[in-house]
Amino acid sequence: MCLGVFFVFEPGTFVLSTHLSRTTETGSGSEQLEALVEVGNALSLALSPATAFQGVLEVMERERAVLRGAVTLLDSRSGEIRIAASSGLTTAGRAARYRLGEGIMGRVVETGKPVVVPQVSREPTFLHRAGERRNLDKQEITYFCVPIFVNTRAVGAFGADFGYAEDRDYDAELRCMQVAAAMMAQAIKADHMVDEERRHLMEENTHLLGELREKYDFSSIIGTTASMREVYEQVAQVAHTRTTVVIRGESGTGKEMIAHAIHYNSPRAEKPFIKVNCAALPETLIESELFGYEKGAFTGASVRKKGRFELAEGGTIFLDEIGDVNAATQVKLLRVLQEKEFERLGGTETLRANVRVIAATNRDLEHAMADGAFRDDLYYRLNVFSIAVPPLRERKSDLLLLADHFLQKFAREHKKVVRRIATGAIDMLMSYHWPGNVRELENVIERAVLVSGDGGVIHGRHLPPTVQTAQASGTTIGQSLAEAVEAFERDILLDALKTTHGNQAKAARLLDTTSRILNYKVRKYGIDCARFAR
Repeated sequence: MCLGVFFVFEPGTFVLSTHLSRTTETGSGSEQLEALVEVGNALSLALSPATAFQGVLEVMERERAVLRGAVTLLDSRSGEIRIAASSGLTTAGRAARYRLGEGIMGRVVETGKPVVVPQVSREPTFLHRAGERRNLDKQEITYFCVPIFVNTRAVGAFGADFGYAEDRDYDAELRCMQVAAAMMAQAIKADHMVDEERRHLMEENTHLLGELREKYDFSSIIGTTASMREVYEQVAQVAHTRTTVVIRGESGTGKEMIAHAIHYNSPRAEKPFIKVNCAALPETLIESELFGYEKGAFTGASVRKKGRFELAEGGTIFLDEIGDVNAATQVKLLRVLQEKEFERLGGTETLRANVRVIAATNRDLEHAMADGAFRDDLYYRLNVFSIAVPPLRERKSDLLLLADHFLQKFAREHKKVVRRIATGAIDMLMSYHWPGNVRELENVIERAVLVSGDGGVIHGRHLPPTVQTAQASGTTIGQSLAEAVEAFERDILLDALKTTHGNQAKAARLLDTTSRILNYKVRKYGIDCARFAR
């Protein structure tokens, strides 16, 4: 036995105070290993770092006879070191805060070096802690404090009080503490990764929600006709309310886009928008899809499934083609609209529905009511606020705006340089009656963009045959070869004059012909060049 300074056990370990010491063991390596196994179990079972650290302290108290312990973490924003979990501390002790370099905890986090105090009574740093002890005043304490590293940076510390033992193996105890601290560091790192992923998902969700709002903003609905302006006014009036809305119009007129605009400009914009195509669901499935079902409700129902109304909680449900719903489901829909409640298929629990309903149909609901195919009471519950979307043939002045919008959209999407639509093609688009409405126009322009060449212009030949000949609209009865050639020649002349802003000399050079021939063709086809001037 010798009197003197307690020496460092490994490079960088601070040992405070002087004392009489031996190096015999107070615990075997197998006991320490068993304790570390228990520490690993505690960390793996916990759902949060704080719970995990508390479990580690309980293990150390049980397996390694720790009298008092604490796990502290550095708050990177405030620079304070705070206690994340503790064992044996008073209320005041648990509320303690440290700065970097302050006290032993602060020094360990600042330097990243462990500290061992063989006898606390001989260390002035610990004098202020006498009041924090739990009936330990008459017992000599040995204190260990090790840093917790995440990516080579100390982010906290693990400190523990042991009863003083003259024959304690300090080196082995220190290594046990360090291994436990390393295991806790993995829990912290995993928690940081989860927080980062959560933050990333929240940012992505905010970004996507912003894109949806922009995509379905009023400005994204194209049209300047009086009928469309009336639609805009109605959407603006009803968007900020909870009112049930019915959107009526032919197939392809953009009823779903109107529903999106109502939802994403309402107070429910951050909640779900659930779409249900009632016509696409078989009669035997539509009820279970809307309201969900319980386990065992029918053959194959092995688990409980939430319905669309549950998924739309707090948000909006869009019932497309509501006129095709069968009579049995109409009764349940009426109850949801009237009582705001429903049951899952095969269940007895009544569920509340905080959901806004927007319905759409291309059917004549009044005629369906007269035929007994649609319930009168459901109709009156749905038809609180009705919006009629006009067909494309009744808003021909919007056709060019829509065509230009789709042209830019698909040129960008398919990475093609297509800048405009030739006059001949415009005439064909304007003469067609568009039974498929805006959806058909969108498909026609996409096809034209795909088949167009490198000229950057969509010509009549790039349009589908039905649009070229207007057979579907009954506006033509066929053309002779000479008429077809003249139509094609006139289309090319118009395109060249439009490019040169009515300058015939430039148009002649563009078409690799003479000004005399071009002037002759212009007079032949009665083309007014002044209309193309700037």
